[in-house]
Parts: sequence; structure tokens; C-alpha cells
Amino acid sequence: MVDIFSKIFGDPNKKIIRNLSSMVSEINDLEKVYEGFSSQNDFIVKTEELKNRILNGETLDDILVEAYALVREVSKRILGQRHYDVQLIGGIVLHQGKIAEMKTGEGKTLVATLPSYLNALSGHGVHVVTVNDYLSKRDASWMGPIHRFLGLKVGCLQQDKSFMLPEKPVENSKGDFEELIEVERNIAYSCDILYGTNNEFGFDYLRDNMVDLKSRIVQKEHVFAIVDEVDNILIDEARTPLIISGPVKDRGQDYKKFAHLARTLHLDEDFTSDEKNRTINLTEEGINKIEKTLNISNLYDQENFGVTHFIENAIKANIHYIKDREYVINDGQVVLVDEFTGRLMEGRRYSDGLHQAIEAKENLKIQRESATYATITLQNYFRIYSKLSGMTGTASTEAEEFDKIYALDVVQIPTHRPNIREDVPDLIFNSEKSKFNALVKKIKDLQKSGQPVLVGTTSIEKSELLSNLLRRNGVNHQVLNAKQHEKEAVIIADAGKEGTVTVATNMAGRGTDIILGGSKGVEEKEWEVNHQKILDLGGLVILGSERHESRRIDNQLRGRAGRQGDPGGTQFYISAEDDLMKRFGGDRIQSIMNMVGLDEETPIENKLLTRAVESAQSKVEGFHFEIRKTLVDYDDVINTQREIIYKLRKQAFSDDLLKERILDIIHNEAEDLVADFYRSDSNKENNNLFFQEFSKIIPSSKSDFKMIENLTGDSSALSEKLHQIMDNQFDLLKENLQPDKFDGWLRFVLLRSIDSHWVEHLTIMDNMRQGIGLQAAGQRDPLVQYKTIGFQMFEDLMFRINRDISRTIFNVGINFDSPNSSRNSNESLNSSKRSLMDDVNLGHGEKRIIGKKIGRNDPCPCGSGKKYKRCTATETCGAKV
Repeated sequence: MVDIFSKIFGDPNKKIIRNLSSMVSEINDLEKVYEGFSSQNDFIVKTEELKNRILNGETLDDILVEAYALVREVSKRILGQRHYDVQLIGGIVLHQGKIAEMKTGEGKTLVATLPSYLNALSGHGVHVVTVNDYLSKRDASWMGPIHRFLGLKVGCLQQDKSFMLPEKPVENSKGDFEELIEVERNIAYSCDILYGTNNEFGFDYLRDNMVDLKSRIVQKEHVFAIVDEVDNILIDEARTPLIISGPVKDRGQDYKKFAHLARTLHLDEDFTSDEKNRTINLTEEGINKIEKTLNISNLYDQENFGVTHFIENAIKANIHYIKDREYVINDGQVVLVDEFTGRLMEGRRYSDGLHQAIEAKENLKIQRESATYATITLQNYFRIYSKLSGMTGTASTEAEEFDKIYALDVVQIPTHRPNIREDVPDLIFNSEKSKFNALVKKIKDLQKSGQPVLVGTTSIEKSELLSNLLRRNGVNHQVLNAKQHEKEAVIIADAGKEGTVTVATNMAGRGTDIILGGSKGVEEKEWEVNHQKILDLGGLVILGSERHESRRIDNQLRGRAGRQGDPGGTQFYISAEDDLMKRFGGDRIQSIMNMVGLDEETPIENKLLTRAVESAQSKVEGFHFEIRKTLVDYDDVINTQREIIYKLRKQAFSDDLLKERILDIIHNEAEDLVADFYRSDSNKENNNLFFQEFSKIIPSSKSDFKMIENLTGDSSALSEKLHQIMDNQFDLLKENLQPDKFDGWLRFVLLRSIDSHWVEHLTIMDNMRQGIGLQAAGQRDPLVQYKTIGFQMFEDLMFRINRDISRTIFNVGINFDSPNSSRNSNESLNSSKRSLMDDVNLGHGEKRIIGKKIGRNDPCPCGSGKKYKRCTATETCGAKV
């Protein structure tokens, strides 16, 4: 359908490129002008001029041509690299808030300097997001001098550290990050351009919304972000939320017990497995065996809910999560492996007890489960930015997802030189054994010819299997997987040398180009001879040991060859026993292979089989897209709530907004009290109950009680009088505490109430999310139910926060009848203050039995006569569950 429209209306991508070409011509016209600048000062003066023009009303688009021409001239002087015209187009696309798809070796890192400089002129920081700490540091050190020459400041984030490029170059610097100086986090964020990983930016955002002092906030705004390897960060990593958590009750022995039990259960006899969705279901035989082993009568009794959770995790850990595929063991710890990039994900853990189940399976020390203090998905974090753009070599296959989730268009940028790489059709084998035998033979032949080879695998397990086969056949080679990630840059840089064989998982080449003839660490003439020799041999050969679930990952592997017009070739070796085939179409492919009737060692090239492989990949891509889209739909519920909570927290750091908010809360509490107790009638019993409740907000006297009795017939007058009492006490509190202590006390009360209830709310919402799928059994849409129940829970959350604030704010230990109580009150305040996280109620350790829902305004079933929402706030209420 797309091809038909393209033929009728023309290729829309080509139209975009044509439209941008006129701007490129304008930039080229200015080249001679800026070549005439004699010193750095000329460039700094020009930068200041552009900044002033923006302040005076011009837009970034108005000054784009001049800004890009400046950056190109400085790049020529500092790095000896001139931006090609296609790189200028890529820079314009990034500034427009789109994704620039640029092939490997086309200089994406240099392209990012253009929109970074332009957008930094507005005075708002630009965040350049990379996939790992090494690239953040490398790019800040490598590209930073361009921005420094133009008068801008450049920073870099690392895990637990942050750096800044000094304002003047360091003399006799040998490179390798020597120039970067360590600075405080807030200093790094004050830089015009800041490099860092998605994790560092995301976790800083969460930490900023947990602080108790304004001075500890580091991220000031989210205006413009450029995401390198945007497909990896916004798609591959999108299913893993960023979580800040703390420990709860130790259940290590339970995990060990169920790990042992899981080893006694057998597939298809005691449970069935769905590999595609990574789920298991216990059979009747399995249930009986578990009940007998644990000496329980019914596994699915409510009291045994935790047992089913433990046993299912233990079984999944055994059959779905395999060592050296989903994870590796480093220094006695389970470290996850990114299935798309092959990199180790240090610090990441599976949630919901699965990680502990894997630790028990491997007989490792079991780390305690944790409660979530703050969480956000990368999808929702990056949607905070006013403008977002990205770069990658492979985005077209995911264009629909970028559009639907992030509202980002993909623009394919032409290559500087024509691509002459030869992509040979797949070879398809009947068995994995015959595939690997043929692959080893091909590698041996290529190595003898001197042609460099990069072999791609989809897991650490397969890379080590192939490595062993090559070793047994006398083939010298390098292995690059998550276990050797520290050597990545060196191994990849030398992968283009004569006769080199490199076996790599999906991480291969990220951020480092494979240069034919090897890296330029030798004499120029010697390198040119080596380079020409590899060109004459036909360039780098890429061999894929199997198809990945995503076509995009396969294209990334292909893209390592044929950079910048170099020759090269690619081919995939696949079998009917590959993981992708087994999970998504193995039977169909096996039947076609059997129809052809060739022996096991003979491969075939067949259009039907190729289409079957592509169909399997499309199914997987669609499957994962739906999962990520569902994740966004669910996370949007908590995201809306998060925005409200974080906005409320921010008000705590503005003294005027803080006082206004606190007064609103206590006034609303008074109005709620009046509405609750005097909705229909007024009597002596109501008066007593009302007075008890009001005394929890402000310690009241007998004269106050008399006044309340006299006004109970007029709700409006009573509310107004209560507001008056509260305002007077509020002023008295301020007078007694002194201004700095007063603001500090209000802030402490507000933040403690928000944080403690928010943590508990996140736990409740997460628990609800885990079980919401059961709503489908009752013909109800789980997402609609999640939204509806989530909204009710959030209303309850806000009620509890406001109730706590109103009942705490005046209870600072002041005798309000004494005008000279400042000293006592300050001592009381100081003794009340603790770290906010010390006060967090983790919300774990007790089971709650959920019965019929009681309305907040219904009479409490404990028989007290109070409304449910009022009564359950007390310690004596018997209705708590």
C-alpha cells in the first residue's frame, strides 16, 4: 500500500530531504565568511550576538543557518572534521524534533553537535543521551572542545559521579578523558550541554522528587534531549522501568525451599509452559504433588496465595531464565543481560520476586525484596521533554511505534557515499548442528583468504558455543560478549584487520566503528597499505549465526559492514531449531524443509522459507510492540498521579505556594468535617463527635465547643468561623516558630505526609496491576478497571495525605495560649525532624483481606457511629483490614 502511494504522490522522505537542501546551501554560503575569523574570541563574540538576538525575539529557526555554519568551521579547526551536507541535513532534522536514521559510520556523534549548540543558545540546557557511561564520557571529551571554543560549557554524567570540561584546554593533555574535572551534580546540570545515559537522567529525576531541601534538586528543566541509539533506549529498554527501592522483610529461606521444590516438578507432567509469554500453568498432578509436599489441603486457598507466587517464580526461573542467556553470574551476583544489545545491565533486577528466585536456583546469597519509593518508565520520562529527537542507524522498522508512543517522525538521511555492500540471501539448515558446522567451515575459508569476519550471535550462550567450535577447528578469534564488555572498543576497533575473526553478541559495534585495516594506531603509510589490502579482498564480511527476533537488530549487524561506501558482504545462517523458529513458526519451516527432502548437511535458499522467517520476525515485533503499548497505557495511569504528587512536592519549595497550599488543605478539612457531621441534622451527639474530630486538628477549649454548638444550625457560618480559628492559629504558629523554622516545619509536614503515603500507594497500585488481568475472566476490560480503581485509590491517597497534614501541622509542641513559647516550640520542631525516608511506611509485612468495598462516607462497620473515612484514621478502629 505504501509503495502504491509513493508511486502516485512521490516518496515523502525524498521530499523532506529536497526541502532541507536549500538550508544546506545557505550554510555552505557562509563557510567563507567564518573561515575569515582569526581567533577564538571572534567565535565567542558571535555566540553572544546570537544569544542576544534570541532574547530580543528571534527564534532558533531564524539563526539556524549561522549557528550550523559556526559549528562546522570550529569542527574543522578543532577536530579536523568538516560536516558533510548530509550531516547538516541530519542536524536540521534533529533540531526539528524528529529521528534521523543515519547508517553506521555516517558520523552521528558529530551531527549532534549542530542542534546541541543551536538549542543551548536559548539558555536552556541540552541533554545528549547515550547508551552507556563510556560513550557519555567519550563524546563529552571528543565533541566538548567544539562547544568550549564557541563559549559554551559542557558536562558529563557518570554513575555516582559527574564531570565538566574546563573552560580552557589542559596543556599537554593526552586525551582519554584527561581534561574532564569532577564536579558536583548540580554544577554539571548547569552546563549548556550535558552528556549522560538514560539511566542517569531518569534516576536523577526520581531522586529530585524525593529530596527534602530545594538545594538538593539538580535537574531544573526538561527542554530538549537528543537520544543517541534512540531505538535501543526508547524501544528495547522501554519495558524496564527505572525504580528506586528499599528493603522489606527477609524471605530468603522461602525462596530456597521453593527452588528445591521446583526441581522436583517436571514439564508437561506437573506444569505446562508458554515460551512466547514466559508463563507456566500447574497441572492437577503438579498441584497435588505441591500440596502433598507442603502438607496443605488447598493450594489456592486465600491463605496460600503467597505459595503459588513463590512456586510459579521458582519454575519460571528454572525453565525460562537461563544462565549466560538472560543473565550471567559476576562476583556471586545475578547480573541481567540486555536481550537486544547483549550488554550487562548492572544494578538492574527483575521485580516481583523473580530475581530472588533465580538467586535461589543458582545457590547464591538471596538479596531482600524491596518496596518501590519512586518509579518511572523511560517512555514517560522522555515524554516530559518539550522537544525530543534521536539518532540511529535502524529506525524505519519501528516508525509506527515512534509515532504512536512518542509522536516522533523518522527521516532517512542519505549516505555520504553510495552503499555497495552485498547482502546475500539466507542459508537455511534443517538442524542447528549442521548450521554451525557450515558456519565454521565458511569462517575458516574466509580467514585463510585474509578477509576479516564479524560473526553475530544472539546470546552469550551461543557465542561461547561457537567459540568452542572454532577453537577445536584451529581458528584464532576474539569473543566479544557481556563478559568481556570492558574490551569492547579495542576488539571492535581491530575487527577490520587482515584475517581477524570476531564473534560478538548483539552489543557488537555500538558506538565504535570497524575500520578496514584496523584502527589508525600505526604509521599513516602502513595503515593505508593495510586498508587498501582489505578493500581489495572485498571488505568486512558479516555472518549472522541466527536471525534475531527483531529485523532491526539484524539490520544493525549488517550495518557494521559497508560503512561510508566501503565494500563488504553479509549473510545469515539459520536453522529450524533456532529459538525464533521454535517459538514463532518452527513447525511451518520444518514441514517445508521436509518437503524439499534434502539431507541434513545441505542448506537451501528458498523464497517460501525466507518469507516464513520474515513472518516470524513480524509476529515477534508486533507482539513486543503490543506489550510496550500496553505498558504505556497502564503507566499513563500512574504517570498522571505521579505528575500531581510531584507538582505538590514542588510547591513545598516555594514558601508562598507552600503556605497557600497548607491553608487550602486545613480549610478543606474543616469544610469536610462540617459536611460530614451536619449534612442532615444537628444534635448533641453530633456536636461531641465533631468537637473530638476538630480537636485533632487544633487543640480546642470549652469556649470553642460552645461556639460550635451555637453555629451548628448554619453550616456556612460554622465553616467561616472554623476558617477564622485556623487562620489565627496559623499566624500564631508562625509568630512562635520564627519565619525560618515556620517554613521548615510546613515543608517537613507536607513532604513527610506525601512521601510516606505515596510509597504505600505505589505498592498497592503495583499489587493491583499484578492481579488486574483476572478482570478479563468477568468480561471486563482490565485496563478500564485499572483506571477506575486507580482513580478511586488516588482519591483515597489524597484524602489520607490531607488528613495527615491537617492533623499534624498545629501539633508541633506549642502552648498556643502562651505568647512566649518560641523556645519550646523550636526545640520540639528540631526533635521532630528526621530524614524523610526514615518515616516511609513500606506497606509490606501484613496481608489485607479485601471484602465488600465500604464507601468513604458510609457508617464505619466497627459500630463507633463515625463515618468510615474518619473512623479508620484512629488507632482503635476495629474495622481496619
